Amino acid sequence: MLKLFDTHSHINDERFQSDRAEVIARMREAGIRRAVVVGDGARSPSDAFALARENDFLYAAAGVHPHDASLWTDAHPRLIREWMAMDKVVALGEIGLDYHYDLSPRSVQKEVFDRQLDLAYELDKPVILHIREAHGDTTDILLARARAGRMPRGVMHCYTGSWESAKTYLNLGLYISFSGALTFKNAPKLWEVAEKAPLDRLLIETDCPYMAPVPLRGQRNEPAYIAYVCRKLAELREIDEEAAAEATFENGLRVFGLNA
Repeated sequence: MLKLFDTHSHINDERFQSDRAEVIARMREAGIRRAVVVGDGARSPSDAFALARENDFLYAAAGVHPHDASLWTDAHPRLIREWMAMDKVVALGEIGLDYHYDLSPRSVQKEVFDRQLDLAYELDKPVILHIREAHGDTTDILLARARAGRMPRGVMHCYTGSWESAKTYLNLGLYISFSGALTFKNAPKLWEVAEKAPLDRLLIETDCPYMAPVPLRGQRNEPAYIAYVCRKLAELREIDEEAAAEATFENGLRVFGLNA
């Protein structure tokens, strides 16, 4: 059986309310040995923390999503420090910039993004980055931090950008994580990234309940479906699925500071 790491999931989402125990059982059956559950730092990430406490192979992350940047308060730096000190909380995220929906003003998104990057660097926690139609501003912010020596480690979650952008992120020390989008038939730009990026910097994820892979597009996604992403990555790299699973599993352990 493959040994898999779903590095980004939302099984705390209300869409799993009726069958969450069964979804977690299917994770184990599918060979998922580690998974990160991402909590909602703008409201309460307690559901993600509870799932991590209750399940030995689950870990949590929390941060203020760019959609919710307008909900940032003066209490958030203290809250984030408290969350990052908790057992089994392995990352600050998801954070970033989303210029597709623009649910918070871009100036506010950038300010809140920068505040959280500062906290991650200070606390030596990896970040999980959500970047959509904002690669220009993102690279400007991250390159400035790198020049200042204040760049945290982290993950480009659900990456859908170009190889040119990916090279910049890789040079900044970030990992590239592929979701079900890698399996889509209209994704040659993404396939190029999967083929060219160093294997030791790649991760896989479901981003469930979103981004269900082919052949399950349109359905509620769940962690057990990560096998489809692993299979596509192996095909693109011209390696077997076991090698793709092992590499991405080890990479996940490394970036999140976990033991095997």
